[in-house]
Amino acid sequence: MSDLSNYEGYQFEFRCERCGNGYRSAYQRDKLEMGRGVLRAVGSLFGGRAQDLSNAAGQWAYNRGTNSPAKDKALAEAVQEISPSFRQCRGCGDWMCADQCWNDEIGQCLRCSPSVAEEISRAQAEAQRRQIWDKAEQTDWTTGLDVATRAKLTCPSCGSKVDGGKFCSSCGSALALPTRCGGCGSSANKTGAVFCSDCGTKL
Repeated sequence: MSDLSNYEGYQFEFRCERCGNGYRSAYQRDKLEMGRGVLRAVGSLFGGRAQDLSNAAGQWAYNRGTNSPAKDKALAEAVQEISPSFRQCRGCGDWMCADQCWNDEIGQCLRCSPSVAEEISRAQAEAQRRQIWDKAEQTDWTTGLDVATRAKLTCPSCGSKVDGGKFCSSCGSALALPTRCGGCGSSANKTGAVFCSDCGTKL
């Protein structure tokens, strides 16, 4: 519960412990505070005894932050007003809003006794998601792809965008860069060679 009261009246907000939706009670204007407001206005104009009365009214307003008989009465009326919108679950003991989080058929909150239709829908969606991943894993997505040659996003010769393969579809240049030997520095080795054809060093 949130206390939304101010110096001129009382109001409270009650929240569902499942969804968090808030329900505010009607604002209850404090008639006594209206009279004290007049006293403060008179005291500021005339001073003296009137000023003392104004200070007393201000101290009363300061003390309204704590509980008082008037505030307790206003809270009790707010609870009476809002209570039809809430149900207390016998399973968990929490207070739930009747509109969104209550299972009328079972007499418990949806957290303790979920809606059968909602649970079926969630289970179906989760099963469908898992099956999509399973089928995607079982499908061969590499048929027709050259996975032995490292694919390039751009042709090293003309800079065109390519989707893989051995040669550029725009200029015909080889997409695989020559492998340079770390031993003799030769770049004459064929793509995929394991040893240098000039010095025998492992590539």
